[in-house]
Amino acid sequence: MELTGVDERGVKFVEGQPDQRLMSSVQDANRVIEACFSDRLDAALLYPANLTASFFDLSSGEAGEILQKLRNYRIRLAVVCPPGDAGFSSRFGEMLAEERRGKHFGVFETRVAAIEWLRQSSDAG
Repeated sequence: MELTGVDERGVKFVEGQPDQRLMSSVQDANRVIEACFSDRLDAALLYPANLTASFFDLSSGEAGEILQKLRNYRIRLAVVCPPGDAGFSSRFGEMLAEERRGKHFGVFETRVAAIEWLRQSSDAG
């Protein structure tokens, strides 16, 4: 698994490789937590390929379990997901609408937008 500590103009986070599978199960979220703790970071930037196969299907429960694990450790998650990269279930879209009000999880079309959200969510916390 390849997670890299990044400092992008003062915004610090661990980042997955855009084309690499990191999580085959919910338990693999522990790797993200460990990477954040080892680098003393509280944020992760991941891509659809990094997440479990059913992450974007809310009925699987995987997104909820992974997000709860990260929240328990106060780790914010930004996912870079350009249009067409992942098929969201309608319920996942509803969850995203709710999450937009918070500072723990967001999905963004570009890496730049994700980093800006991480900057703002860090300032807000």
